[in-house]
Amino acid sequence: MAVVQMNFLQCPSFSISYFSSSPSTANNRVPVKFTVSCSSVASPVTVVNGNVDKSPSERNEVRLGLPSKGRMATDTLELLKDCQLSVRQVNPRQYVAEIPLFSNLEVWLQRPKDIVRKLVSGDLDLGIVGLDTVAEYGQGNEDLILVHDALEYGDCHLSLAIPKYGIFENVNSLKELAQMPQWTPERPLRVATGFTYLAPKFMKDNGLKHVTFSTADGALEAAPAMGIADAIVDLVSSGTTLRENNLKEIEGGVILESQAVLVASRKSLIQRKGVLDITHEMLERLEAHLRAAGQFMVTANMRGSSAEEVAERILSHTSLSGLQGPTVSPVFVKRNGKVMADYYAIVICAPKKELYKSVQQLRAIGGSGVLISPLTYIFDEETPRWRQLLMNLGL
Repeated sequence: MAVVQMNFLQCPSFSISYFSSSPSTANNRVPVKFTVSCSSVASPVTVVNGNVDKSPSERNEVRLGLPSKGRMATDTLELLKDCQLSVRQVNPRQYVAEIPLFSNLEVWLQRPKDIVRKLVSGDLDLGIVGLDTVAEYGQGNEDLILVHDALEYGDCHLSLAIPKYGIFENVNSLKELAQMPQWTPERPLRVATGFTYLAPKFMKDNGLKHVTFSTADGALEAAPAMGIADAIVDLVSSGTTLRENNLKEIEGGVILESQAVLVASRKSLIQRKGVLDITHEMLERLEAHLRAAGQFMVTANMRGSSAEEVAERILSHTSLSGLQGPTVSPVFVKRNGKVMADYYAIVICAPKKELYKSVQQLRAIGGSGVLISPLTYIFDEETPRWRQLLMNLGL
């Protein structure tokens, strides 16, 4: 049987203060301070049956971290599949998989926060997670670099929420909350949150001085009703859960807008062989697929005296202009022994919401035989995000 020993990367000490809120001590809250620290070594090392595995600096494989569970995991795998980057997991009980298109790429299925931590430590080179996770666990680390900042799923925002009732009934902005006379060193604003970096930073940056934080995972919305917090900081999607628990967001209380992003280790992009090439192809495919999403190719035949005359008719309708303009090509037929062009084939791109309108307009100007095809990719000459990445890397 293999014996596996793991030593983990150093993590900084931190402290959290909170005030007891049990009924017996409600009027005599005593601040209690906890300090948590982690034992450390310089970098992670794995020992299997007494043999030391490759350290991050020695390995040749490129590593991509993907969420292992939940809606983010499902949507990530679906997006990669749509980009012809399907993830194959040989054993569903294992946390390692592959993308067959890349022979030197390992896919590691991890918790989102662990993906960010392992990008920082050098155990992963690339990862797809929510921007909120990057901000919370990356904590502004300069080695983390956003390769694609808008993968168009996992949309939510990190927000401060307070009760609709009691002393908060007429409080509708962060400024009004900060100016409430109730908050003193002896009776600070109590905030329940799982974001122990972003929440305190936000409060400090916005001038709220008398604030304490308690940590909790899940069901934060119940904390104010239970009397263990005055407010919460949590991720909000539709806001339904907040409303059902008599909580409200306030003006100026949004900390961060978030969605899925592709993030990389700056050091890996520069130093590890193969990372930049894989990143380039992934970025090209993601950009081209996302640009094509909701776009359709419309092909039709149209009579005309010349390609220019047909193009003039098409361009008289702005919804038929396509991405850069229509493609107009002669359709040749042989008549009475002569080859001639009576028809012209036109090709344009139309967004889904304008599709039927485009078909109607094509018919109105003489179009027939209209064909509709969904698009998988729309490639630019070069994706702007790739140019920006190279600039950020100084390459």
